[in-house]
Amino acid sequence: MKKLIHLAFAFLPLAGIAQQSTPISNPVDLINPLMGTDSKPSLSNGNTYPAIALPWGMNFWTPQTGKMGDGWQYTYSSDKILGFKQTHQPSPWMNDYGMFSIFPETGKLKLNEKERASWFSHKAEIAKPYYYSVYLADYDVTTEITPTERAASFKITFPKSDSSHIVIDAFDKGSYVKIIPGEQKIVGYSTKNSGAVPANFKDYFVIYVDKPFELASTWHDWKKDGALEYTGDYGGAVITFKTKNGEQVHLKVASSFISIEQAELNLKRELGEDKFETTCQKAKDTWNKTLSRLNVEGGTIDQTRTFYSSLYRMLFFPNKMYEVNDKGENVHYSPFNGKVMPGYLFAGTGFWDTFRALYPFLNLVYPSINKEMQEGLINDYKEGGWLPEWSSPGYADCMIGNNSASVVSEAYLKGMRGYDIETLYQALKHGANNEGPNATGRRGVQYYNTLGYVPYNVKINENAARTLEYAYDDFAIYQLGKALGKPKAEIEVYKKRSQNYRNIFDPQTKLMRGKNQDGTFETPFNPFKWGDAFTEGNSWHYSWGVFHDIQGLINLMGGKQQFAAKLDSVFSMPPTFDDSYYGGVIHEIREMQITNMGQYAHGNQPIQHMIYLYNHAGQPWKTQYWARETMNKLYKATPDGYCGDEDNGQTSAWYIFSAMGFYPVTPASDQYVLGAPLFKKVTINLENGKTIVINAPNNSADNKYVNSLTIDGKPYTNNWLSHKGLLGGAELNFDMQATPNKERGTKDADVPYSMSNEK
Repeated sequence: MKKLIHLAFAFLPLAGIAQQSTPISNPVDLINPLMGTDSKPSLSNGNTYPAIALPWGMNFWTPQTGKMGDGWQYTYSSDKILGFKQTHQPSPWMNDYGMFSIFPETGKLKLNEKERASWFSHKAEIAKPYYYSVYLADYDVTTEITPTERAASFKITFPKSDSSHIVIDAFDKGSYVKIIPGEQKIVGYSTKNSGAVPANFKDYFVIYVDKPFELASTWHDWKKDGALEYTGDYGGAVITFKTKNGEQVHLKVASSFISIEQAELNLKRELGEDKFETTCQKAKDTWNKTLSRLNVEGGTIDQTRTFYSSLYRMLFFPNKMYEVNDKGENVHYSPFNGKVMPGYLFAGTGFWDTFRALYPFLNLVYPSINKEMQEGLINDYKEGGWLPEWSSPGYADCMIGNNSASVVSEAYLKGMRGYDIETLYQALKHGANNEGPNATGRRGVQYYNTLGYVPYNVKINENAARTLEYAYDDFAIYQLGKALGKPKAEIEVYKKRSQNYRNIFDPQTKLMRGKNQDGTFETPFNPFKWGDAFTEGNSWHYSWGVFHDIQGLINLMGGKQQFAAKLDSVFSMPPTFDDSYYGGVIHEIREMQITNMGQYAHGNQPIQHMIYLYNHAGQPWKTQYWARETMNKLYKATPDGYCGDEDNGQTSAWYIFSAMGFYPVTPASDQYVLGAPLFKKVTINLENGKTIVINAPNNSADNKYVNSLTIDGKPYTNNWLSHKGLLGGAELNFDMQATPNKERGTKDADVPYSMSNEK
């Protein structure tokens, strides 16, 4: 017995370190949708929920553990489920819109969500992107869900019961339900939202049940009213029937932002006569086809699961808001004017987060969906007068910056064509020179365009952060204008403004610092103070936010050695913080504090690119070290698998790019900055039929450093890759080793793009 125990323990480590050495044919089943769900307002390990949906689908479904209106709609630590909810929620901080829930029960009917909630266990829960199943212990009922883009199939397995129920909850703030027993059908709408919608906003739904209703009633005030139709503040429907032991009841559900009739059309088009199993297989096939653009080999099973679980998170937002009418035309409900309009529309993303790596990833791997998104942005502008900076689904008043400039410019600069780029260019100029509603345009633009910065003492919060982001956004507009052949006199102003970052650089501390209207710097100055002049970070995080001109920043800091030493300091300093601006510790501060990486706050976006800046200083081996350290330490396909908010694909995109061995420090340029790959082999199957193969055969936990690199068989010493070059197909061969090569990539000619280095 003792020998057997020793033998068993001898094999335990292999579970984590076994190598995946063949191409993956079924990547979707490596995904853990629960990654990041062990979160709460005071500490985010992702702030995600298990999204049961198709890539970029209009509707998602999730088990609901949080009460109605709670942004934390599913948390891993919960032990009760109170509904299965249709959701469009991009973030718990943004909360939800277009929502209703379905919940099966047996025995005495319970309508109140707190009373009806059933105990469940993760041991009896299966979560996959295309399928969800859970056992509701209090009712002896198993619920299964599988999605399409705008619809879903439910399979509910009941015990023997004289009183089996299905409760439809249309949520508060205005709801309508109608039961049609002869058609075994329930229709209705929910108006509950979190703002950023017109007064006529509705999420219409239609539900078909494959079992006749023995009893049916609408309800409100937590009581059945005996009617078949209800309109009011908060109501729902309940149907009741007898069931045999193991009897399966199927529901087909769809919704629309346009009408009940459109919801019916969505259901017939996407579900038709398909059985649950057919819909499930189609959803699984769609996921595998989408995920197969990337294939990784030679990593541990944990690394492979983390890779595909992160990729899953990148394929949701912004999600489709458009539908297909009875004429086969793309149409959408406009969250700007409340009308049904032609064409594409997407929603559910904040460009402050996603311009950095998510959109660059779409431009490289999934450009056709981003072309649809660009066309959707045209409609945003035409219908609302502004490009969104945060859409949920209309203009959400959240975050800072004018980073739609990067999202629009990068797409065109990286080869996207066949849409109205002229209208988008005009939209960028409009946003850059005006202050709009709900975070659109540029707050403080009158100061920025005259003084060259947003002052600290004019009651505009996060002023230094705004200045830095506007400067990069101006660079993006300049690049697009140049590519479009716009007159020099028109675009030179944006080129000049792109250097405005210099105006808030403090030569004394060699950090970015708030500056008053009279030209003096804010006093006193604490570089560890979060917020105030900065956004969810401090000066040590934002001082690197010169995405387009790192060489200019290097010059300001005194040269490459001083710059690299400043980068080193981020990791060597203790995680000191001043939370006085917020009046308490916000979760982003706590997430920095507990990771034991000094001032490096990977759990939020402002500093995520910083690791790659060692390349600009001629010390690429430090990028290689810290990128690997961050991947190993801060990401895992577990409920606590992120180190802060995942943020609509951005934090995952950092991991995916880094695992491939490069990162888009300057999205509105042609370049990616090199790191080092995580796997022995990565294959990127591009939409144009070309492939990028990244080989690192001697990659390992110890061999994290790049000794040499060849591209298509030729030695390559630069610290960057060309987007255009990759689109033509390429084979990259990394020779990895356990010690840094301090000769490769150290010459001035090897450094990545900076505006100051332009001839």
